[in-house]
Amino acid sequence: MAVLASATELEFGTARDASGLSDSVLSKQAAALESAGYVAIRKGHIGRRPRTWLSLTKAGRRALRSHVAALQHLVALATTDPNPRPPGPDTSATP
Repeated sequence: MAVLASATELEFGTARDASGLSDSVLSKQAAALESAGYVAIRKGHIGRRPRTWLSLTKAGRRALRSHVAALQHLVALATTDPNPRPPGPDTSATP
């Protein structure tokens, strides 16, 4: 979904290459995300060659923003010192 967020619509091969996923894994994930209402799949042809395009829906963009915000919150919790020291001279060094 993060790869799709960078564009209005991506051709399947472009999304595959950018994500580093295999065709089968991307296809399964796209189908699952389409069922959830997060991704739209459009099929067509360029000349005689079949093509598939993927795009995030509005619900998909909202879900991605929410997921990223939750991850940022977890990172903030993980990087917050649970035992902050009061400001003052450093007493850890021995004379």
